Amino acid sequence: MTASNPLSDESTLHLDSTAHLMNSISSRLADRLRLVSPSGRRRPAPAPMPPALVLVAHGSRDPRALRTVGALRDRVRELRPGLPVHLGHIELNEPLLPDTLAALGAAPAILVPLLLGRGYHVKRDIPEMAAASPARTRVAAPLGPHPLLVDTLHARLLEAGWPPARDAVTHRTGAVVLAAAGSRDPDSADDTRRTARLLADRLGVPVIPAYASAATPTVGTAVRALAARGRDRVAVASCFTAPGRFATQCAQAAPWIAAAPLGAHEAMARLVLLRYDQAQARTEADLASA
Repeated sequence: MTASNPLSDESTLHLDSTAHLMNSISSRLADRLRLVSPSGRRRPAPAPMPPALVLVAHGSRDPRALRTVGALRDRVRELRPGLPVHLGHIELNEPLLPDTLAALGAAPAILVPLLLGRGYHVKRDIPEMAAASPARTRVAAPLGPHPLLVDTLHARLLEAGWPPARDAVTHRTGAVVLAAAGSRDPDSADDTRRTARLLADRLGVPVIPAYASAATPTVGTAVRALAARGRDRVAVASCFTAPGRFATQCAQAAPWIAAAPLGAHEAMARLVLLRYDQAQARTEADLASA
């Protein structure tokens, strides 16, 4: 059996250590050279990837709903190239929100509810789904109330035939019923009333909120109340993100014109990005103060 040579072993260890050191230096040098342009100027470090934006839709059995929120997602992507934008549903449609979040892994994400006021989904369902996921998430505020939401409501009313300019007849006999889904949460009703006031200021006519379920008045009751006040040119404004059973029922109760749901209007896409930016700013402020 041949004895090992201590000097040879030491030489091998020395060479291995030297090679490791040279490789480490070469790697660090290559990293630094990547930051230098051919002209010799230092390149700026690449910007970190922003948190993903996850649009959270309710879901509907109406096939138009999925097409509509998909179009809104695409419009958001067009307005903010390079931002990862995903879609998840609370129920009824795929992808479901938990599946969307699971696909993100541990990446940061900001969830923007495609809901128009505070209610059970915003306060409980979405935060609980987010907390159960591996992703590092923050839930943004719902889309309403906000002037950009009113911009969309106004645009949809104009498309349906509302007069583009204020006239004496509409000012005297016109009115709008703002149709919303409805909720037992008083904050949700308060948000719908605030949206109605903003729309009334824009149109110069009375705007009464009404609901498809869980709250009163119904659209029909609101229409009759306005008729009793001499308002017989009553339009229904659809405070729904996408077509569905509730939006259809409310539109059918319109005595004059009924506006389409909010959909993929540009103002809606801008509002989504505003809620995303607001949530991201809060996250950065929290990290700075931690």
